[in-house]
Amino acid sequence: QVRLVESGGGLVQPGGSLRLSCAASGFTFSNYVMRWYRQAPGKERELVVGISNTGTGGSTNYADSVKGRFTISRDNGKNMLYLQMNSLKPEDTAVYFCRAVGIDYWGQGTQVTVSL
Repeated sequence: QVRLVESGGGLVQPGGSLRLSCAASGFTFSNYVMRWYRQAPGKERELVVGISNTGTGGSTNYADSVKGRFTISRDNGKNMLYLQMNSLKPEDTAVYFCRAVGIDYWGQGTQVTVSL
């Protein structure tokens, strides 16, 4: 069955970096557009960034709030999705989720906390 397991979150100071990972299984990963979402306390889940599938060259689409700071990538050979987050800000604090577009499944997410 479909499974998405996010990891790599933690507590980091403002200006720091984290790299999130998403391990995918149960579907043909390379066929799917993949996205990172986040949900901050008391707020709706929001789209952070998406990356197209291998057939369309891996084009990306970032939310304005993370452009220039976050980088999405994927390794289709390992069924892995990544999110490199640099210059983190307190407003980046949220639970981060990965998702395959077209598959109705959410993993448990990974908590990112940016604080002194």
